[in-house]
Amino acid sequence: MAAIGARSGSRRCALDRGSGDRVLEDRAQSIESRRRLAPMGLSMKELRGGGAITETWTFWPRAVLLSKPRAREISHVARFAWTALYWNVAVVLWGAYVRATGSGAGCGNRWPLCDGDVVGASANGQTIVEFTHRITSVISLLVVTGLVVWCWRVTKKGDWARYAAALAAAFLANEALLGAALVLLKHVGNDQSAGRILFLCLHFGNTLLLLATLSLTAAWLSNGSRSFTLISKWRVVGSIGLGLLAIMVTGIIGAVAALADTLFPARSLPLSLAQDFSSHTPALLRVRLLHPAVATVAAVYVLWVIWRSSTGRHGFSRSAIALITILLMQVVIGMTNVLFLAPVWLQIAHLFVADVLWILLVLASADLVLEPGTTCPAGALASVVKEGQET
Repeated sequence: MAAIGARSGSRRCALDRGSGDRVLEDRAQSIESRRRLAPMGLSMKELRGGGAITETWTFWPRAVLLSKPRAREISHVARFAWTALYWNVAVVLWGAYVRATGSGAGCGNRWPLCDGDVVGASANGQTIVEFTHRITSVISLLVVTGLVVWCWRVTKKGDWARYAAALAAAFLANEALLGAALVLLKHVGNDQSAGRILFLCLHFGNTLLLLATLSLTAAWLSNGSRSFTLISKWRVVGSIGLGLLAIMVTGIIGAVAALADTLFPARSLPLSLAQDFSSHTPALLRVRLLHPAVATVAAVYVLWVIWRSSTGRHGFSRSAIALITILLMQVVIGMTNVLFLAPVWLQIAHLFVADVLWILLVLASADLVLEPGTTCPAGALASVVKEGQET
C-alpha cells in the first residue's frame, strides 16, 4: 500500500515535459533577475507592474539559460525575430525615401508589376527606387512568414510570442494591401487628394503596429516570456496606453506633414512660414503647423509618465534614461528639420529616430503593464519561490 501511495503521489507531483521546460526557464530567469536587482535594493515585485521603467528588455537575445535543443532553437528564432524587425525598419525608411523623392509613381499604376524598365540604360531613376521598395517589401513578407512558421514550431500553446508573430504577419499583409491601394488609386506622385491623406494615415498607423508586434515577438522570445496577465492598476495602464496613443497620433500627423513638405517644398524659412499662415494656403500645409504642436504635447506627456513611473525609485533606470535621451534627440532633429527646410536625408533620420523611440516605448510599456503568467503546478511553484528566496 505504501508503494502504491508513493507511486500515486509521484504521479500527482510529476510534471509533463512542456511544464518542466517552463519551470526550469522561469526558475533560471527569476534567480538571475533577483541577482541583478539585489545591488540596487529592488525586487521583482517593485518593478514588475509597479510603475517603474524597468531594464528587462533587450535588443538581442541573452545567453541561452538551458542547454536543451529546444532552448537553443528558441534562441535562434529570437535572433531571427530581431533581424526581421531591423529589416522592416529599413523597408519603412526606404518607403519614406520613395515618398520624399516623389518616386511613388515610378511604376505607374500597376501593382505588383512595374510599368517601366528597371535595368539598363533606359531605366528611370524613380522607377528603380519604387521597384526596389517593392522587392524589399516582398522579402519582408517572406521573412515574417518564415518567422511565424518557425515561432509556431518552437513555442507552445498559450505562448504570447507566437500570437504576436501572427499579428505581425497580418499587419504586414495589410501593409501590402494599403500600399497597393495607394498605387492603384493613383494616390502617388503629386496627388493632393483627401483619399491619399486617408490612406497615408492608415498606412503609417499600420506600420507602427507592425513594428510593435515584431518588437514584442523578438523581446518575448529573447527573455523566455511565455504568457502574461494585465496588472490591476488601471490608472497606470490608462496613462501608459494614452502615452502610446499620443505618440502614434504624432507619428501619423508627422507623416502627413512630410507629405506636405514633398508636395509644397519651401525655398526659405520665412516663405515657408508665410505659406503656412496664409489664408489661401491648401489645407494640407496647415498640418505642418499642427505637427510640432501635437509633438510637443505628446513629448511632455511621455516625459511626465516616465517621471511618475520612476518616482520613489533609486533614480532613473537605464531604460528610462534611454527613452528620455531619444525623445529629446527626436525633438532636436524635428526642429533642425524645420530650420533646414526638410531635406530628404534629415527626413529619413527623423523617421528612423521616431521608429526607435516607438519600439522602446512599446517594449517598456509592455514590461510595465504585463505580469508574467504561469502554468506550473503549486508544488513546482513552491520550489521555485523557495529557491529564489534562498538566492
